[in-house]
Amino acid sequence: MGEDGNTSTFNISYTNFFLVGFPGLREWRSLLVLPLTFLYVTMISANGLVIQTVAGQQSLHQPMYVLIALLLAVNICAATAVMPKMLEGFVHYANPISLYGCLAQMFFIYFTLLLDYNLLLAMALDRYMAICHPLRYTDLMTTRLLGMVAILALTRSLGVAVPLVLLTSQAQFCRTAVIRHFTCEYIALLSIACGDLTFNNQLGLAMWLVNVTFDLALLGTSYTHVIYAAFQISSGKARAKALHTCGSHLLVILIIYLSGLSTSIVFRGTKTVSQDIQNLLSAIYLLLPGALNPVIYGVRTREIQQHVEKMLCGKESAQEVGEKPKRLQIMRVEGKLPG
Repeated sequence: MGEDGNTSTFNISYTNFFLVGFPGLREWRSLLVLPLTFLYVTMISANGLVIQTVAGQQSLHQPMYVLIALLLAVNICAATAVMPKMLEGFVHYANPISLYGCLAQMFFIYFTLLLDYNLLLAMALDRYMAICHPLRYTDLMTTRLLGMVAILALTRSLGVAVPLVLLTSQAQFCRTAVIRHFTCEYIALLSIACGDLTFNNQLGLAMWLVNVTFDLALLGTSYTHVIYAAFQISSGKARAKALHTCGSHLLVILIIYLSGLSTSIVFRGTKTVSQDIQNLLSAIYLLLPGALNPVIYGVRTREIQQHVEKMLCGKESAQEVGEKPKRLQIMRVEGKLPG
C-alpha cells in the first residue's frame, strides 16, 4: 500500500461498484420506496399531461408552448435517468452498478441538465422576440430558427457531457468500490478515484463556471430588455400578460440555478456537511425542476391551464363559454344558422 493510504501501487481499478445513498436512513429506507415511487409516477404523469395538451391543441403549436413541452420532455428523461436506480437503492442498501452503467447514467444526467439550461436560453430568446419585436415575431421565430436552436442545444449539451464521461472513464478507481451517493455524479466518482485528479477537478469546475456564467449573462441581458419593453406597453392587460409569462420563466430559472449553486458549493467547498445532506441537495437539484415545472407552466400559463382543465374535467373554460354567443352571432350573420 502506498504512502497515501490507497491501493494504487497494486494497479487495482474497480469496474463494479455499489451505490450507497443516504446511509443515515438505513432503518427507514424501505418505508420511503412507496412515497418516492408515487413521486416518480406523479412527475411523469404531470409532465406528460402538459406535453399531451400542447401536442393535441392546434392553438398551442407556437414556439413558446413547444419549448415548454420540450423542457418538460427533458424533465421526464432526467427523472428516468435518476429515479429507477435511486428506488432500487432504497430496496437494497448496497445498489450494484457496473462502470459502464455508471458512465451511461452520468452521461444522461449531465446531457439532460445541459439541455435544460439550453432550453431556458431558447425560451428567453422567444420572449425577447415576442415582447421587444412583436411586429416581426412571426418572421423571426421561424421553424428554421427553432431547428437551428435545437441543433445548437444538442451540440452544446454533447460538448460538455461527452468530455466529462470520457475523462472519467480514464480514471483508476482504486480507493473503494463503494460510491456514497444514490447516483453516478462526476464528483462522486472522482471521490473514489486515485492518482493525480487535479486536471479532472479543474476541468469540471471550469466547465461549470463557464456554462453558468455564460447562461446567466445571456438570461440576465434578455430578461432585462424584456421587462423594460413590457413596461413600455400602453395596454395594461397586455403588459400584465407579458410580465406574468416572464415571471413563470424566471421562477423556473431561479429554481434550477439556485439548487445547482447550493449543491456545487456544498460538494466542493464544505467538508463538514453529512453525506445524507449532500445527497438530499443533489436529489433536489436533479428532481425538483421535474416536479415543479409542470405545476408552474400548467397553472401559471393560462392557455395551457384552460386546455388541461377541459381535458381533465370535460368542461369548457370561462373564456370559451363567454365567446360562444359571439361565435353563434357571427354564424347567424353569415347565414350558417337560422335567426
